[in-house]
Amino acid sequence: PRESAGAEHDGEGETAGETALWRMRTTVKDEPGSLAVLCTALARHGVDILTLQTHPLADGTVDELLLRAPAGFQAAELTRETAAAGGSDTWLERADAHDLVDAPTRVLGLATRTALDAAELPLALRQLLGRCTIHSLPATTLTGRPTGENTPVEGVLDGTVMKLRDPSGGAITIERHYLPFTPTEFARARALVELDARLGPRIPRSQDVLTLPEGNEITVRRAGLDDLEAARAMHDRCGDRTLSLRYHGPVGDADRYLAHLLSPRYGRTLAVQTASGRLVALGHLLWDGDETEVALLVEDAWQRRGIGSELLERLVALAVEAGCESVYAVTQSSNTGMVAAMRGLGLPLDYQIEEGTLVVTARLTAADARPRPARARDAEQTPTRAGTRAGRPRRH
Repeated sequence: PRESAGAEHDGEGETAGETALWRMRTTVKDEPGSLAVLCTALARHGVDILTLQTHPLADGTVDELLLRAPAGFQAAELTRETAAAGGSDTWLERADAHDLVDAPTRVLGLATRTALDAAELPLALRQLLGRCTIHSLPATTLTGRPTGENTPVEGVLDGTVMKLRDPSGGAITIERHYLPFTPTEFARARALVELDARLGPRIPRSQDVLTLPEGNEITVRRAGLDDLEAARAMHDRCGDRTLSLRYHGPVGDADRYLAHLLSPRYGRTLAVQTASGRLVALGHLLWDGDETEVALLVEDAWQRRGIGSELLERLVALAVEAGCESVYAVTQSSNTGMVAAMRGLGLPLDYQIEEGTLVVTARLTAADARPRPARARDAEQTPTRAGTRAGRPRRH
C-alpha cells in the first residue's frame, strides 16, 4: 500500500467527535458486491463516503473516494481495512474542503477557465490530475529545427506518463510518479486539450491605465502573438546592454525567443504601452514544469520609472492566482536593480549561483495576492531586466 507524505498524521491534540477528510484510491475486483464489501468495512469504523468516482480498468475498477473519518483514525488503519475488504494498490492523502466539489462541476469550471484564456490549459490539467509535472515541448527548436516530438492524435497513456498532441504543435507531457493515470483521467485531459485546439489562440482583453510619478499614463495589459512585431520593434530600440542583461546571450539572437515567450502555451505575458500605443516593456510568467519563472524587459528610454517593479508585482500576483508556490528570476550579480526589485516584493528569498548567473527565488503564499496599487510605484533602483536560465526559455 502507498501513502502520500500528506497522510502522515498522528492525531495528537484532536478531540473526540472531530473528523478529517481523506482522498483514497483503491483497486477492487470488477464483480457484483465488491464495492458494498468495502463500504461496509469502512462504515464499521464510522467512516462516511462523501463522493465516489469509478475508473474502469481491463481487469478491475479503480474507486476514488472522498472520506470523512474520525480524526483519530489513522492512514494505516484505513489502508488495512481497505485491504481486508479486497482493495489493493491503495493510495491515501489528506483532503480539504475544495475536494467537496464533485467531479463534473470541477471539470466544467476548468473547461470555462481554459475557454477564456489559452494560458490556463497547463494549470487546468494540473488541477484536474493533482500533483503532476507538465512540460510543453514545441515541434521545432528556436532555430526552426524539428524536435522529433510527433505525438499521435489520440495521445499516449503509459502508467504514470501521458502524452497529448499540443494544439500549437509539439506535445504536452504529463508525469505523476506517485499514482498511475487511469483511462478516465486520460480521456478528461484529452478533452480539455481538444477544447483548447478548437477555440484557437485567445487571451483576456482587460487592461489597466496607470500614471507614472512624472505624470505619463501607461497601459498594462495581457500580450500574445499578435504583439510579435511590436515586441521586435521594441528590441530594435533597446541597447545592447539591455538585451544582454535580459537574454544572457548574443544580442542578435534576442528576436528568435519572442514567439516562444509571447505564446500563451508557455505562460502569461504582460505588456506596457504608452498613450500613443507604443510597446515599451514586457513581463513574462513562464511555466517551467514544477517551477515558474519571471522575466522582464523595459525599453531603455522608459527605465527608472517604476515600470519594472510594477510588472514584477503583477506577475507575482498572477503566480499566486495560479497556485504557484514560488517564482524565480535569473539575472547577473552585478544587476543590483533586479536584486533590489525582488527584495522589494517583501517575500522570503533564496539566492543561488547557477551557470554563472544569479537565480533569485521568491516563495509565495496566498496572502501575497494583495490588491493592486492605483499608481505605478516610484522605484529608486534600475527597473528589473530578468533573463531566462542559460539565455533561453527553460524546458518550455
